[in-house]
Amino acid sequence: MAKKTPRAAAPRADSNDEREPRAVGGELQVEDAGLERSLRPKSLDDYVGQTKHKENLRVFVEASRRRSEPLDHLLFSGPPGLGKTTLAQILANEMGVELHMTNGPVVEHKGALAGLLTKLGRNDILFIDEIHRLNPVVEESLYPAMEDYRIDVMTGDGAFASSIQIPIQPFTLIGATTRTGLLTAPLFSRFGHIMRLDFYPEEDLAKIVLRSAGLLAVEIVPAAALAVAKRSRGTPRIANRLLRRVRDFADVIGTGKVDEAIVAKACERLDIDSAGFDEMDRRLLRIIIVDYDGGPVGVETLAAALGEPRDTIEDVYEPYLLQQGYLGRTPRGRVATRRAYEHLKVPFAGAPAAKQKALFEEE
Repeated sequence: MAKKTPRAAAPRADSNDEREPRAVGGELQVEDAGLERSLRPKSLDDYVGQTKHKENLRVFVEASRRRSEPLDHLLFSGPPGLGKTTLAQILANEMGVELHMTNGPVVEHKGALAGLLTKLGRNDILFIDEIHRLNPVVEESLYPAMEDYRIDVMTGDGAFASSIQIPIQPFTLIGATTRTGLLTAPLFSRFGHIMRLDFYPEEDLAKIVLRSAGLLAVEIVPAAALAVAKRSRGTPRIANRLLRRVRDFADVIGTGKVDEAIVAKACERLDIDSAGFDEMDRRLLRIIIVDYDGGPVGVETLAAALGEPRDTIEDVYEPYLLQQGYLGRTPRGRVATRRAYEHLKVPFAGAPAAKQKALFEEE
């Protein structure tokens, strides 16, 4: 009998490697990496925003240092670009320990995990980005390491197989994820503290823009920093990226100084409006409002109309629109809210409030 050839694995739904980068996308882009390293704060005092989480971490760090113990295992969740990696680096710096960084898909087998864990010094921090994409076998090997500071290694085959326990130094695991729902319950329950990072208010983003402008030697007025912040979708990474683009326009078509006029001109050329929406955001809302009378519209229909995969709609375009109240989800599909009509300057009469209220009451 002919041996069947195994089918190639389907690409992961959360992989965005082949998608065209967006100026207002929170994902790390190639050009961001180098400059982000130079702009990242090194201590909790320099870190702007997430005040409640920052103060809690300050307490955890001080308590651990007094007891000479590692920090409890931490899980950072939230959309990309909000500072999960930055916080991990700050915690390592505050604790005076070494930070070891890796990515969930990179740790392909138990041997790779064992290699990482055995290199850790006492109280060191192991940071795993995209921890929801860990191999299930690797994840199960991580449990005894998190709880008992040991790893189990199998040697031999069949009847001669045996398990060897290798002790490792006490350490802190910091996991980062943009999709908490994909974490398994056993892994989720082993984290001592879970932090959900929220989008930043405009005032905090303006402070970040002013700080980054100082580090980049960019002359900028406070009103222009606030204008950049308003278009940054609550995300520091986007704010820093827009600042660099605005700096380019200021150097080439301006005087080198960043003011409100040059911010408006640069964002107009980049197709970014006053709410931080690009053409794809506006197109999504326009399809719902104009083509489907405000909704409801199924996500598969939206994906076909936009020419994008369903996962991209749900993971990339929708989250910010939903959180900011421009879009709503109902059992029958997506609906545009009054705020979306007002932003696109379309009369709201086409979608009576009673209709939307009835749709949401079906949930």
